[in-house]
Amino acid sequence: MKKTINIKFLNKNFNYKLPSYETDGSAGLDLRACIKNHIILKSREVKLISTGIAININDYNIAAIILPRSGLSHRYGITLSNNVGLIDSDYQGPILVSLLNRSKYDFIIKPNYRIAQILFIPIFKVKLQVVKHFIKKSKRHNRGFGHSGIK
Repeated sequence: MKKTINIKFLNKNFNYKLPSYETDGSAGLDLRACIKNHIILKSREVKLISTGIAININDYNIAAIILPRSGLSHRYGITLSNNVGLIDSDYQGPILVSLLNRSKYDFIIKPNYRIAQILFIPIFKVKLQVVKHFIKKSKRHNRGFGHSGIK
């Protein structure tokens, strides 16, 4: 099932490449840097990079998340400063990506570089109900982080 999402280019003087699925099996659309000149992202530095686009999801049952690109993260240490960005269905402002260089080397971001990916996800609205006890305990119950070990 395909859903249409409206997109708007914010800089009429930029040669845009539409966010795209790079392969048939890609879950996320790659977002590109909308910059005129290259930007040096120094080691341990964070910079807000424009994608030059805004989207209108226009469906309260859909949200978008911005995720790092695994190749950039693994090879160059370039990831998102907030790990994951959330775009609510009613947000229509510019899509900005907060990039973090966690490596010990500077990284050059060039115009139209694929810097992150956007994934559209279904949203389930819930009603919270306060209870004193859960009717049935799960097998895990309240065992926290690392409860299953590493083997």
